[in-house]
Amino acid sequence: MRRWILASCPLIVMFILSGYGFKPFTVKVPEQLKVKNPIMVSFPQDEALLSNYQIAPPFLGSQFIGFKEALAFKESQGNYFVTNTFGYLGKYQFGLSTLELVGVYDGNQFLSNPVLQEKVFHINTSRNKWILRKDIKRYVGVRMNGVEVTESGILAAAHLAGAGNVKLYLRSHGRMEISDGYGTSISNYMKKFSGYDVSMIEAKRNPRI
Repeated sequence: MRRWILASCPLIVMFILSGYGFKPFTVKVPEQLKVKNPIMVSFPQDEALLSNYQIAPPFLGSQFIGFKEALAFKESQGNYFVTNTFGYLGKYQFGLSTLELVGVYDGNQFLSNPVLQEKVFHINTSRNKWILRKDIKRYVGVRMNGVEVTESGILAAAHLAGAGNVKLYLRSHGRMEISDGYGTSISNYMKKFSGYDVSMIEAKRNPRI
């Protein structure tokens, strides 16, 4: 009897399992979880579709601090210690020639000193405001290339291309467009950084560290 039980047990188990083994196992997806239409995350390889979606800095208001931090984010993503492929340095991406104009002659010291970088940005913005003071009075509120000219837009463009090139742009009513080495134009900065209140920046002639 014991041998018969031992011999029949595998057969009983196989019979029971055969009732499950040949049935397809399916999971029903809830209706609310089904993807019915294509969405952006379905096609991350489509660069054209994603080209208008960019990382943006935290909004810090429309005062000077918001202006300078937004500009810094565009230049370097706010990194004090970065040097780009053209040799521009720090959080605000200054060239050595600009640093020398405000009294800084050691690029390595500048790159390693965040406090100095903030001072240079403030001083250089004051310098640009002095150079462009007449153009600010004359052109703020005028539309060029579909963009309304604002004081903050002018100062941001001067940081990008230099005050002299911004003068050419404004006095040619936008016909003398200038772009940097990466293809970013004066009109792009005019638009991107318009509407900030930069009245706290005092226009100064030849300010230095």
